[in-house]
Amino acid sequence: MLQNCHLYVSWMITLEKLVEEMDPKVVHANFRLWLTSYPSPAFPVLILQNGVKMTNEPPKGLRANMLGSYLSDPISDPDFYATCSKQEPWRKMLFGLCFLHGWLQERRKYGPLGWNIPYEFNESDLRISVRQLQMFLDLYEEVPLAALNYLTAECNYGGRVTDDKDRRTLTTAVAAIYCEGILGDGFVFSASGKYRVPTEEEGIGSYDMILEFIKKWPLTPSPEVFGLNQNADITKDLGEVNLMLTTVLVTQSSSGGGGAGKSSEDVITDMARDILAKLPPNYDMEVVQKRYPVMYSESMNTVVAQELQRFNKLLNRIRSSLQDLQKAVKGLVVMSADLEGVSKAMFDNKLPAMWEKVSYPSLKPLSSYVAELLDRLSFFQSWVDNGPPLVFLMPSFFFVQAFMTGALQNYARKYTIPIDTVEFDFAFLQERPAAPPEDGVYTHGLFVEGARMGEDGLMAESLPKVLFAPMVYVLLKPLPGPELSVYPHYECPVYRTTARRGVLATTGHSSNFVMFMRIPTDQPASHWIARGVALINSLSD
Repeated sequence: MLQNCHLYVSWMITLEKLVEEMDPKVVHANFRLWLTSYPSPAFPVLILQNGVKMTNEPPKGLRANMLGSYLSDPISDPDFYATCSKQEPWRKMLFGLCFLHGWLQERRKYGPLGWNIPYEFNESDLRISVRQLQMFLDLYEEVPLAALNYLTAECNYGGRVTDDKDRRTLTTAVAAIYCEGILGDGFVFSASGKYRVPTEEEGIGSYDMILEFIKKWPLTPSPEVFGLNQNADITKDLGEVNLMLTTVLVTQSSSGGGGAGKSSEDVITDMARDILAKLPPNYDMEVVQKRYPVMYSESMNTVVAQELQRFNKLLNRIRSSLQDLQKAVKGLVVMSADLEGVSKAMFDNKLPAMWEKVSYPSLKPLSSYVAELLDRLSFFQSWVDNGPPLVFLMPSFFFVQAFMTGALQNYARKYTIPIDTVEFDFAFLQERPAAPPEDGVYTHGLFVEGARMGEDGLMAESLPKVLFAPMVYVLLKPLPGPELSVYPHYECPVYRTTARRGVLATTGHSSNFVMFMRIPTDQPASHWIARGVALINSLSD
């Protein structure tokens, strides 16, 4: 058996040669070669074609996952299972740990609502956590919940987690399992009470009865067991449908059919002509710089100038590529690989990669992307013509962090205090404000995913079938750290797109994460963390 072949890329060619030279007539009849590997482009295709493929994936569904955990090593070993010195807490906490393992894996099917990044939690994480649980129960008189929380959340499972918002979700989930309540009788994992630790009468003291208890669980778990609301099922189903349609689209031929409709070239030419007709001219940067010069007392002048430069670059890229594409379709210029990519993306109603390189992040189809771009350009044209707006549309900015820094910088310079001591305080308004604030800026245009803003100014549950609720007007008010308002709140992350995951740039900013916004709530923060609640700048449709 050769394990972890994906780690020895340079030797894969030699392995392929060795396998190819194996003669079934010469090799011993009982000889077998086992190879293990993660999916890897370096793994030889010849071996894949000639070998028997086996894959090890976690069972689908929470019930099947729990049964798989109890039937795996070392839990299924009677000697190991019965040797813990504290049998009652051991069986209860082991049941909770197996539930946690299934919870973490099954949450992936909800996409970014479950995890920003889909982590490959596996049996090795469960195995080490189980062994540590037994060891700590044997070593200490009292159950060391704090140590078990840290080891499980930060080391065993947390070692895979790279996103700080996902780490917050993980630590919240572990703390909800490894708590004082699980040492009592009939500890429940969900609000409905369908998922709970079995009592003595239900068989917590017997390994076989525990398996029978698990088999009575629903075959398909509802979102509430994962802390999500019922709308999460719609999000999951939409994700599965989009994946299927994207896969079908990849297999579609790009050539036109034999019908009487337009050819793909005619469709692309018409789309290019239509987009070009809608695009406004570039911003005149000389006029902008005269109207909004660099000033010590007004940082927003610098922000708007930088934003318009980025939009001019994007407009130039879109305009030139569409003009060249029209010529290429007519045969006047060579159809390059980049232009062919633009052509195929337009035909599939996707954002071309050539534009994406100089664009703001967006998951919208091409038609919605163009409409959103025109809205953003209109917002900044109004700023250029009529002065700074009363309410700034946060989703319109290319680089949102520059806008927020400009607001903080204005406050710091006005009161001559260090900018690194200033933070945003938040106020939420149901109605559009009538006048600009004395300090700070009003913003609007965000959407809440996983919840909504109630009329009483507190975060509330989503309405049925409403996946994204418009956010109210928000005042971003800079204040020195010690002067910030103190109230029960949820630290709500703000993202640029619904994908949530991003790439960390050299500036230290994530390509997707914007900021944390403190939203008032009468529920524990853990409730909204499990809900996966976030604010989104740009939707995906």
